[in-house]
Amino acid sequence: MSTVDQQLEELQDQITNEIPPDISVTDVKYEGPELVVYTRDPKQFAQDGDLVRRLASKLRKRITVRPDPAVLSRPETAREKILNVIPDDAGVTDLDFHEDTGEVVIEAEKPGMVIGRHGSTLREITEAAGWTPEVVRTPPIESSTVSNVRNFLKSERDDRRDILEKVGRQIHREEMSDDEYVRITTLGCCREVGRASFILSTPETRILVDCGDKPGSEDEVPYLQVQEALGAGANSIDAVVLTHAHLDHSAFIPLLFKYGYDGPIYTTEPTRDLMGLLTLDYLDVAAKEGRTPPYDSEMVREAIKHCIPLEYGDVTDIAPDVKLTFHNAGHILGSAVSHFHIGDGLYNVAFSGDIHYEDTRLFNGAVNDFPRVETLVLESTYGGRNDYQTDQEDSEAKLKRVINETYDRGGKVLIPAFAVGRSQEMMLVLEEAMREGDIPEMPIHLDGMIWEATAIHTTYPEYLRDDLRDRIFHEDENPFLAPQFNHIDGGEEERQEVADGDQCIILSTSGMVTGGPIMSWIQHIGPDPDSTMTFVGYQAQGTLGRRIQSGWDEIPMPDSRGSGRTERLQLEMDTETVDGFSGHADRQGLEDFVRTMNPRPEKVLCVHGDESSTQDLSSALYHDYNMRTFAPKNLETFRFV
Repeated sequence: MSTVDQQLEELQDQITNEIPPDISVTDVKYEGPELVVYTRDPKQFAQDGDLVRRLASKLRKRITVRPDPAVLSRPETAREKILNVIPDDAGVTDLDFHEDTGEVVIEAEKPGMVIGRHGSTLREITEAAGWTPEVVRTPPIESSTVSNVRNFLKSERDDRRDILEKVGRQIHREEMSDDEYVRITTLGCCREVGRASFILSTPETRILVDCGDKPGSEDEVPYLQVQEALGAGANSIDAVVLTHAHLDHSAFIPLLFKYGYDGPIYTTEPTRDLMGLLTLDYLDVAAKEGRTPPYDSEMVREAIKHCIPLEYGDVTDIAPDVKLTFHNAGHILGSAVSHFHIGDGLYNVAFSGDIHYEDTRLFNGAVNDFPRVETLVLESTYGGRNDYQTDQEDSEAKLKRVINETYDRGGKVLIPAFAVGRSQEMMLVLEEAMREGDIPEMPIHLDGMIWEATAIHTTYPEYLRDDLRDRIFHEDENPFLAPQFNHIDGGEEERQEVADGDQCIILSTSGMVTGGPIMSWIQHIGPDPDSTMTFVGYQAQGTLGRRIQSGWDEIPMPDSRGSGRTERLQLEMDTETVDGFSGHADRQGLEDFVRTMNPRPEKVLCVHGDESSTQDLSSALYHDYNMRTFAPKNLETFRFV
């Protein structure tokens, strides 16, 4: 008998001894980080609301209770009982029964009403019907991505259970080494912005944190194939942790499965969905530009199938010697500061991912409250000594002024925007400005993936700022459903109509002008001296956005006749930069993030910024807080214990 099987037998005995004698336990299994307990008496389990919590505390495991398939009532009977329990106002749109696990997935417009206070309605459902409920939100704006991901995972349930069981056995395997160390190897985004990737390793475990591309570069992938970095290759990695879905952190995660990886990807649920959206678009853009994509869509599906979503604040075993906790990073939907607790109190490392420390219209500010952190890996995008952004109120005032001046000239405002995060922030600012009469009412055209990304935001309002979440719950107050917003879905013909029409605002991807529909808009709007291109997000070195921002007034564009040649386009439109809307903390925000940590970390690795930014921030933190700081290069390894 294997060590894990023996461990499961002992856990089953422990559980049996802890629960009342009239409750049976027929099986105990690991599924990913969770311990799944099967019982013939799910209703009795549900009657004691604290029983599962007490077991989880006693065993120090995340526990899910499921009915033994042998005692399940028929779905038709269970459906009626479940609907009798759930309040009509919950807006149930679907019930999906899975007899192999005894779970019923309940899709509702108001999931909170299905869950009830402290899970009381969920327990009532199990008491009444005997099935274990799982609740998902019906998107207020229909999202093909959310629908496709849910349907795909439903169709792959058998494979997914096998994956989770394999992962669970790997997590709970016996520790083999008596050695103790913690190392971080930098595989990308050091003294550069983009291709974020790190290996966190112990004698037992190798964890890959992020795996992204570099904006404006087709060649600079993370050092995935370097022998020193990956050892035996991608299949030597025990787990992948994805901090958020932006392509400079996620683009090459599907590539891992091409290299032989077959393990879990820990991320938040919205990040999983956004990763699917952005990586599939990444492949589409590569194909349209005549480049050979590094992987195909099957690898994206494989990555989604291996995702294990975690919620903020849940402490989760991801290896025999590593626990992971996600915290809100305030950057984009689902973005997470990733806190690793290693060994039995041995060491703690936090990876900031990308963070925004102050509250924005979209998100609460980044969390920096941890029990312990000895080493912090900190983004430094705006870590330079002069990287101070204007505050939000001043930024919004400048944006309104630019829009009003352009409107008065009879021009259009073109805003390159990242589909995820900045676009939704802009939508909220513009919707309120028109509602308050600060700018004239005019159409706001959304091009690229912006509308689909917005739909995903409304699917997960619990990840948004508190007051925005409340507005989304009320359909007549949902700002994303304002009548000014028009989704461009007719292609070039519709763009030409907009370009020939009256004043308007256009939000279009890509945010750094590296491809996508923004290139078409530049051809339409660029020669118009009455119009304005307004940059509201970071423009990385080497991108066309940075060049236009720096004053280029003539740019190379594909020949509009489709000859494959490049022609020069003269830009006559005005250009403006409005700071303060970035999803990244500025220099002050980064320092505040570190300053208010309690206790402060002993060491800080400043990454994800150009050379001067990482070195400036590293130097400032060292002098101000007397901590050891580093501005590492790629392919360095740091040992901390």
